[in-house]
Amino acid sequence: MTEDFQLEPIPSNTAAAELLDGADSPAQPLTGSQFCVFRAGRERFCLAVLEVEEVVDWPLVTRIPLSPPFLMGVFNLRGSIIPVVDIAVTEGRRPGLTPHSVVVAVLAGTSQTEDMRVGIAADEVVGTYPAGTSSIVNHTPENMTYCRGMLQHEDRLALIVDLNRLVQCFQIPAI
Repeated sequence: MTEDFQLEPIPSNTAAAELLDGADSPAQPLTGSQFCVFRAGRERFCLAVLEVEEVVDWPLVTRIPLSPPFLMGVFNLRGSIIPVVDIAVTEGRRPGLTPHSVVVAVLAGTSQTEDMRVGIAADEVVGTYPAGTSSIVNHTPENMTYCRGMLQHEDRLALIVDLNRLVQCFQIPAI
């Protein structure tokens, strides 16, 4: 790791959902928030680090018969069954090429629902990057409704994934 890498604390009374405001407004994370950037297919995506539980090397994934193309299968992570979603499914992965990692994200539950864990297939995990209001671009491609804005880092852009929208768009089964 480089010496200039520093995680900046976020106040403990800040919920992960507050890092990316309401569903219809552009992303405006708090100053000092961090994002985990990864590549899926040809695109770069990112999640707030508070939503990322961990990144694991590609596990033994069990396919589910008759599942939709975006659902790569499920895997066991220390006793929990995690569904793995391929958000690059529209690009059509070449047969025989599997992703290198799974980004395990947690969608915080409400008082009536439990937390939901989702694995996102990643071809490469780029790293974590700080975000300020100047590094957020308020535009998202129309065909990626599960994203909200873009993070500008290292002269590149990464689409900010909204876990609520991801679960709705891909209709990920709760396991």
